[in-house]
Amino acid sequence: MASRKEGTGSATTSSSSATGAAGKGKGKGGAGDSAVKQVQIDGLVVLKIIKHYQEEGQGTEVVQGVLLGLVVEDRLEITNCFPFPQHTEDDADFDEVQYQMEMMRSLRHVNIDHLHVGWYQSTYYGSFVTRALLDSQFSYQHAIEESVVLIYDPIKTAQGSLSLKAYRLTPKLMEVCKEKDFSPEALKKGSITFEHMFEEVPIVIKNSHLINVLMWELEKKSAVADKHELLSLASSNHLGKTLQLLMDRVDEMSQDIVKYNTYMRNTSKQQQQKHQYQQRRQQENMQRQSRGEPPLPEEDLSKLFKPLQPPARMDSLLIAGQINTYCQNIKEFTAQNLGKLFMAQALQEYNS
Repeated sequence: MASRKEGTGSATTSSSSATGAAGKGKGKGGAGDSAVKQVQIDGLVVLKIIKHYQEEGQGTEVVQGVLLGLVVEDRLEITNCFPFPQHTEDDADFDEVQYQMEMMRSLRHVNIDHLHVGWYQSTYYGSFVTRALLDSQFSYQHAIEESVVLIYDPIKTAQGSLSLKAYRLTPKLMEVCKEKDFSPEALKKGSITFEHMFEEVPIVIKNSHLINVLMWELEKKSAVADKHELLSLASSNHLGKTLQLLMDRVDEMSQDIVKYNTYMRNTSKQQQQKHQYQQRRQQENMQRQSRGEPPLPEEDLSKLFKPLQPPARMDSLLIAGQINTYCQNIKEFTAQNLGKLFMAQALQEYNS
């Protein structure tokens, strides 16, 4: 099960109970067919996630929860969810794993899907590509192969379009995480780039026929809302905030590049010193040989020149992935604004 760590947004998974749940949740797809090509979410689950953030999320505060459902062939069906409880440092005796087990046991007693299929998390302006999320999703996906993480963006949703995306770690990244080797050589060998870290799974929101009829009735009875705000040409602060976050990540990337360049220079300098030392030893042995003296004993160069520790490159990949996410958000936002500007220009030319 998952365990929420306050302030980091990370979660861990208990392999024994989670793996058992995954085995029971598999549908017609066999044990080898574990790829999830589509995520089907009940509308009630979406409403629960939104309500959870509205009740407990404040600003940059991240809310998380557990996803329940089952796997049918290559489709992951999410039929229920429940939130992680909010607690402070004073609640040291609170056992989160026990809490989740009790919740799932209670759901099973009332004949509701209780199989663990992943988790969800809110995000602040799309800032979710972090080491905490990577470690959490690896724990889930290692124990439950079909697990996904749902990322809910409340700020983008408040602007009129539901922002809910499902992600999984790619098989290449799973192999690297299992080895726990994030050196430049290991990432290069595994062909890991920021574009091949997470894979997005298409989402389909499903409602029952009764819910669809109810929504149709409510739409008929509700008053017509003023929609002139959608045509407003004023840009909101969303673009400015996203650009500010993008610049912060670019600064972090430049600092990381400086660290890596320093490592490369130190490595090159050490190789030169090592080569010079070997040449001096060779010349000295030749002189001793000409004098009829025995050569100098061989020394372990690895002790004289200790190899430098290469910087971990996973943080750089995560920063690059976050920069890519910000760029995609800016692209979507500016595309909508440019469309409105072109439309306003066409209207002005038509009226004139």
